[in-house]
Amino acid sequence: MKRHKYHYGDHPSQWGELFLPDSAPRRGVVVVIHGGYWRSQYGAELGEPIAKDLAAHGMVAWNLEYRRAGNGGGWPHTFEDVLAGIDKLGDIAGEHALELDRVVALGHSAGGHLAVWAAGRNRLAQLGTPDADRQLFRRGDDDGAVQITGVVSQSGLLDLAAAERLNLSNGAVINLLGGTPERYPKRHKYADPMSAVPLKVPIYAVHGTDDDTVPSSQSEAYSGAAQLTGAAVQFLKVPGDHFDLIDPKAVAYRKCRELVRGLLA
Repeated sequence: MKRHKYHYGDHPSQWGELFLPDSAPRRGVVVVIHGGYWRSQYGAELGEPIAKDLAAHGMVAWNLEYRRAGNGGGWPHTFEDVLAGIDKLGDIAGEHALELDRVVALGHSAGGHLAVWAAGRNRLAQLGTPDADRQLFRRGDDDGAVQITGVVSQSGLLDLAAAERLNLSNGAVINLLGGTPERYPKRHKYADPMSAVPLKVPIYAVHGTDDDTVPSSQSEAYSGAAQLTGAAVQFLKVPGDHFDLIDPKAVAYRKCRELVRGLLA
């Protein structure tokens, strides 16, 4: 296995690490987006074991770091970083013969939110960017945008309005977005994956049966809303808790790896 680190900006948290398998097959790329309720104390070290495991099973993995609330992130920088970090794959594709016709996002918890949100970048452009004219949010294929072609959300926070009402992780949503939905209604709408339903890419919303960190209603609500529109979204429950989904030895994670492999096929 080989690994290469690249920066996509000047901030210390604007980087990703590419994990390359030693042998074929290596179709497409998996973007690993870590969780931690968007807070700065949780970083890409959470995604590293997954990236290593994916590479060990013949898949190219891009373990993405980004600015979080508390270290220069929050609105809009966390969101800009995720898009810029994914687009960085276009800059390094030639160097490593990456195939970008299949780019699957594998996101855990807050990373699940960011993965599904990023997959909806084209739909969100129709909403108009709140607060500022953010060119990155409106970037299209012709401008070098790398499109997500499928998502596996692992206990993702996919219904931000409900997460805010439930005060999950002591106000994590308000912390991310810099204020309440009453103060910043457009910002909250834009950041919520529910606003981009339906997406044209397949999405698996996976949730642990014993998860007491992110309620399964987050995955169920998103899946239900998407399925009503005919979108290709499936809700799956797997045995285990919140962190079994990112434990390479756990059944819950192995199911996620199987889903990722299928999306790359």
